Amino acid sequence: MTARVVTFGEIMLRLSPPGFERLFQSPLLSATFGGGEANVAVSLAQFGLDSVYVTRLPSHAIGDAAVRALRAEGVRTDRIVRGGSRLGIYFAETGASQRASTVIYDRAHSAISEIEPDAIAWDEIMRGAAWFHVTGITPALGANAAAATKAAIEAARRAGARVSVDLNYRKKLWTEAQAQQTMKPLMRGVNAVVANEEDLQSVLGVEVHGANVTGGSLDRSAYRDAAMRVSRDFGPQLVAVTLRESVSASDNGWSGVLWDAASSTFHESQRYDVRLVDRIGG
Repeated sequence: MTARVVTFGEIMLRLSPPGFERLFQSPLLSATFGGGEANVAVSLAQFGLDSVYVTRLPSHAIGDAAVRALRAEGVRTDRIVRGGSRLGIYFAETGASQRASTVIYDRAHSAISEIEPDAIAWDEIMRGAAWFHVTGITPALGANAAAATKAAIEAARRAGARVSVDLNYRKKLWTEAQAQQTMKPLMRGVNAVVANEEDLQSVLGVEVHGANVTGGSLDRSAYRDAAMRVSRDFGPQLVAVTLRESVSASDNGWSGVLWDAASSTFHESQRYDVRLVDRIGG
């Protein structure tokens, strides 16, 4: 039987200029859809898993197009609820060489940010699920989305599903104090955490001492110690830390480490030199 994974978050309309053009350098913008959890849902479906995506979308043509885009990738959309009046938008300008990518968000009052606490039948959705995945972006959208995230994690635990969280701190959505106030209590119901060093510091208050990714200094023992502290202080068995060395907008060094508290083992990947196609996704 194929494992079923439930994801919950905001899918947004992405508007991008052609190629590596700057925004409005020409009058053309291509329209696609993307979002942290939506991108995960698509990847899981492409790996052959039973991928279920949950969100709230407005009942109009743009919301319908977002559903079709997910279905086209093999993602199950039957648990998406409809309501609200707008879908969040982001304008994405792809970086090149030493010019970084740029993202401008227009997501205030999106449908999912104003979701009602009882809008989603979480216990029914989680029945039979192997994993539930969410990111720190979703509770950052507002009190309603944070309450829905909490309800989803609690339902997953009741159903026996494991829970993974990508901390994914976004300073455009909330402050470090707000993130820590909301996210720290949620960690008690989480099995696996994914983060980078900024996420650990901003969301959980755990510093990776001596880390200097931009300077190319990656002390793996510092990441091991930070991952062990996250597991000890907040409870997740698995703590994965991604290590990105930014050479330019076009080229990155990519690696990762994993702390497994159950076996008290620390795993390190090799480093990969990656030529970026689209860092943001969508």
